[in-house]
Amino acid sequence: MAGSAIVAEALHRGHTVTAISRKPEGLTLHERLSVQGLDVTSSADLDPVLTDSDTAVLTIRLAPGDNHLLAPATVRFLDAAARTGTRVIVLGGAAPLRSPNHPDRLVADDPAYVPAEWKALAEASLAQFQVCRQHPYSGWVYLSPPAIFEPGPRTAKYRRGTTQLLTDAGGTSRITSADLAIAVIDEIETPGGDRHFTVAQAV
Repeated sequence: MAGSAIVAEALHRGHTVTAISRKPEGLTLHERLSVQGLDVTSSADLDPVLTDSDTAVLTIRLAPGDNHLLAPATVRFLDAAARTGTRVIVLGGAAPLRSPNHPDRLVADDPAYVPAEWKALAEASLAQFQVCRQHPYSGWVYLSPPAIFEPGPRTAKYRRGTTQLLTDAGGTSRITSADLAIAVIDEIETPGGDRHFTVAQAV
């Protein structure tokens, strides 16, 4: 959902895009879009693709039970980006953000946002964020989505924050995939300067 929306937004704004996907047959053809079938969780050679890219956006959606592959896949991607000098936006999870209810607690540890059945995914997100922070390559930015990330309309409006989960007056934290994609392309075109940031729907 995230990857497809980001590709659509990038094409809408005139960018030339190379999409890497385990299932490339699902992507719509476009004159400024090239598609390559690669699995970033394996030992696929990413260097040729990243060499020709100004910025790469890493979005990984794993099958249940494969969450342990997220951190090592991210390390391999950053290794390749370091070799090619490619800027990377990692679209991660909300788990590394601070909870608005308990600023001394991470979202991963707040059951109001991460119930028990989501705990494994939250822990994978934390591990991904930690390997980014520990990686010697500094050309990355980590974008944490809000607690609820869902299909929906492109309103072209969103709020941007840093390391605390953004919520509305009712305590809800959400954004549509189309509006998240706008935030990603905005960051590519005009970097905000934050190593870790988040976004949410406008209120």
